Amino acid sequence: MGYRIAVVGATGNVGREMLDILHERGFPADEVVAIASRRSQGTEVSFGDKTLKVQALENFDFSDVDIALMSAGGAISKEVSPKIAAKGCVVIDNSSAWRTDPDVPLIVPEVNADAISGFTKKNIIANPNCSTAQLVVALKPLHDKARIKRVVVATYQSVSGAGKEAMDELFDQTRAVFVADPIEAKKFPKRIAFNCIPHIDVFMEDGTTKEEWKMVAETKKILDPAIKLTATCVRVPVFVGHSEAVNLEFHEEISAKEARDILREAPGCLVVDKHEPGGYVTPYECAGEDATYISRIREDPTVENGLSMWVVADNLRKGAALNTVQIAELLVNRKLLEKRQAA
Repeated sequence: MGYRIAVVGATGNVGREMLDILHERGFPADEVVAIASRRSQGTEVSFGDKTLKVQALENFDFSDVDIALMSAGGAISKEVSPKIAAKGCVVIDNSSAWRTDPDVPLIVPEVNADAISGFTKKNIIANPNCSTAQLVVALKPLHDKARIKRVVVATYQSVSGAGKEAMDELFDQTRAVFVADPIEAKKFPKRIAFNCIPHIDVFMEDGTTKEEWKMVAETKKILDPAIKLTATCVRVPVFVGHSEAVNLEFHEEISAKEARDILREAPGCLVVDKHEPGGYVTPYECAGEDATYISRIREDPTVENGLSMWVVADNLRKGAALNTVQIAELLVNRKLLEKRQAA
């Protein structure tokens, strides 16, 4: 007998990806339930060759659900997740609501799988920010080898990270440029078409944005609190796929060749690093793929034990939906979850 899985936020970009990935990976589910807000009740979403009718979150009973994959936003998760968890259903949340909670494990399976055992404190597991997830997948094997001292990262984040409305805005503005229509900014503070915006999430008192702060706090929690990290997060006119220019300073010596060899063997990583035109991966090419792609690995002569590299991943998959499903698989494979129906 399989598990009963609920996907909350099933009509959104990430929710739909969760449904696709559950089916693609053959997750051992007897039943998958699609859930969203009351206004989406009755909407149909695809799950493999099946069509699921969306049920309303407001009156859904989670008492016989094993795992709830949450992608409904931070405010809703903060209110609803503890209630779902109290029913005995494990919540894997994709929002920022629980990531810094000391009683909630923040998990990237390739990086800190053992930390998942702490989920029993609140019956909630947090999924990291999309930009953090791909970064730590690339950092972990290098940290194990030479201990990372400092990270300087600039991100180039696609509009899908801000939701469907943001994708629509890029499309509409791009079309408006070509037909000389007025360009209207709604989701973003400035025009995104043919532009870059160095501002993701709200500004904090010290001048950093919340997105940049998340990368610092989450990397420390997932990988190592001793790592120093500074980030500049930029929204770019790309539909799917986040890119990161990463500069690393290590405590111990490591060459570009060693890093390349280590990353080639690392789980979740795929190295494409030819020193020729096109010998690297772009966000367009990583869309729809599960791996974290790493290119342009080279030594940085300006610091002792320094490396630079280019990291790209599909933010809707590894940055969100795939990582969430991988956490659910971890619960099942480590036998940390009893089937409610069997019980």
